[in-house]
Amino acid sequence: MCILSLMQLCFSSIVASVVQKLLLNFVTRPKIPLNASHPVFSDDGRPGVLQRVGSAAANFVLLPYYYLVSSTPEGATSQLADNSLLVLLIMIHYRKCISTNESIPTNNVYTMDSNTNDKDAPVFHDNPYCKALNSAKDIQYDRADVEGNAQDRPVVRLSFASLFDAFGRCLNDESSVLLLYSLVYGNCDFQEYVLVRTDLDTLLMPILEMLYNASRKTSNQIYMLLIILLILSQDSTFNASVHQLVLPAVPWYHERLMHQTSLGSLMVVILIRTIKYNLSKLKDVYLHTNCLAILANMAPHVHRLSAYASQRLVSLFDMLSRKYAKLAELKNDKSLKVIYDQMEADIADDMSIELHIYTDFLRIVLEIIIAILTYALPRNPEVVYAVLHRQEVFEPFKNHPRFSELLENIYTVLDFFNSRMDMQQLDGEWSVDKVLEVINKTCRSWRGEGMKMFTQLRFTYEQESHPEEFFIPYAWRLVLSRGFSFNPDAINLFPVEIHLEEAPAGGQKV
Repeated sequence: MCILSLMQLCFSSIVASVVQKLLLNFVTRPKIPLNASHPVFSDDGRPGVLQRVGSAAANFVLLPYYYLVSSTPEGATSQLADNSLLVLLIMIHYRKCISTNESIPTNNVYTMDSNTNDKDAPVFHDNPYCKALNSAKDIQYDRADVEGNAQDRPVVRLSFASLFDAFGRCLNDESSVLLLYSLVYGNCDFQEYVLVRTDLDTLLMPILEMLYNASRKTSNQIYMLLIILLILSQDSTFNASVHQLVLPAVPWYHERLMHQTSLGSLMVVILIRTIKYNLSKLKDVYLHTNCLAILANMAPHVHRLSAYASQRLVSLFDMLSRKYAKLAELKNDKSLKVIYDQMEADIADDMSIELHIYTDFLRIVLEIIIAILTYALPRNPEVVYAVLHRQEVFEPFKNHPRFSELLENIYTVLDFFNSRMDMQQLDGEWSVDKVLEVINKTCRSWRGEGMKMFTQLRFTYEQESHPEEFFIPYAWRLVLSRGFSFNPDAINLFPVEIHLEEAPAGGQKV
């Protein structure tokens, strides 16, 4: 083996050791005695030369954080785990700009966005820590399986089961959310492991609870949570599994009691609630799009959607349609007036853009409802009931050029079930139970005749071309939020206000 290859192997071993130790600290959350030494590995077997070098390097890299932990009583519980997580996030999201418009070597050491035509586009060095995290393997696999895949460098190996459980316990922490995103997006093995778990509620319930409390979360945290759900919803098995898992109760949901509801129904309710919160407070188009994308991915696989979730879905269409009608009316009023200055012209342009956005949103919601009725109607009588109960909300769009073709399917369903309802000989008033009884019976004879088949909506997540512009400042914001004292004049990544008089006594300034 040549010296260069040996050096590369040694460096890879160091990187893998550091990433593995940081992950293990996050998973195990060790309680560190004051003034104790902290060996990286506790294996009884004798390590080889490269592992010893990696262990020493990992100890050296973590030395400032070991000092931080051993210097405060609070560190005896979880500060080591928290700080290890922060170090890992900084490392995996760091991207160093090498040059501009430099030719890319054949060994792919440099990477750049091939879609840009800018001759000054930045060129970045590959991040070895990010690569190590993305190639981490489950320790439950046989070592031969891991090492037999032509691995040319040491591999991070840890228990995915323990990592999964750790996320279930710690996702209320924003740093943990960013790590989960990094793994679900970048590590195919971990993503696959999550998708085949039968206890998805371990991971999803904390995510949904945080979205339920969106008003107390940062916008970045909401983005990360929704993107995680979007990535998972790209898998059809996941979309089917969430409807098979029934929750006995949802204690943190206060609007109404939710007993024996499926995890999928709860997801639909929370996503619609997030859309409504965004509509009234944040008004973020990107957030709206992500929520609707998740719902669209789930739609063809919906199974026995709850009455409450079904009502919320139709109510979402109603709410967006009223907003659309209001914007259309304002736009028409503006068009009747003579525009005297540029300011009024800009307002009119903004209104046209907003109207176009709401048109797209309405169409997506309509396609979500139609996907359920087209591919899963017999399994969703409550959706049929909700559409029948609120059928008047679709009437204003029956002749709309963007919606008329889609609404043909809605009215095919309405005509079929309305005719069956009219055929019933009923003594007295209709009740909800009686209507549902008729719907359930009618669903058995439904064959989908007259339904047009549209291309299924399917959304996938793609990272922006320059993710470092978001993730590097975000990771450092998380570090800053943990009370580390930095010189505010030296912070260029983002605007920040630090009141030096409030800094903790004895704190070190970086």
